[in-house]
Amino acid sequence: MSPKPAGYGDTVTPEHALKYALRHAHGGRAQLIEGVIEPLSLSWAHEAVADRLRHQLGTRVADLHCIIGSGDLDLPGSPNWYVPDLAVVPAAVAKNAGALLPDQTLLIVEVTSETDAHTDRAVKRRRYAEYGAPLYLLVDRQQHTLTLFAEPGRLGYTRITGPLPYGTPLHIPAPFGLDLDTSDL
Repeated sequence: MSPKPAGYGDTVTPEHALKYALRHAHGGRAQLIEGVIEPLSLSWAHEAVADRLRHQLGTRVADLHCIIGSGDLDLPGSPNWYVPDLAVVPAAVAKNAGALLPDQTLLIVEVTSETDAHTDRAVKRRRYAEYGAPLYLLVDRQQHTLTLFAEPGRLGYTRITGPLPYGTPLHIPAPFGLDLDTSDL
């Protein structure tokens, strides 16, 4: 009999087994989207957008005693395991964590690619709201827009700013309280 995945107690459910296998597939850089394994393969243009946002958020993130990265997010009770392009999380929470829950973040950023735009626009937006991510920033590279979703609930986000065309400053509310310069995205 093969050993049980570490950290799953006496009972291994199909959800736990699938998420365990995912973490060991594709060098650990894959997502589970509604039960489908999707390996991550990002273009440099995609990474450049994420890097520009990381730099703009950086000072404020440090002031908030947070970190910004692209670690794993688990959505327990669902066939989902996400790797966001960026997430801002309290440093104390991230310090010893493997995967976090969306409600443990302060901000999640997804930058669309040709292959995953629908997932970022619809599926992740719905799931991030359902799992309590307080702020979700969608950077839509195909439509050249940004949309900020806030005030999550089980039926979705109740406050939406955008879509705003690239070049329009975007205010990120508390605890950030800063305006993003979107002119060079």
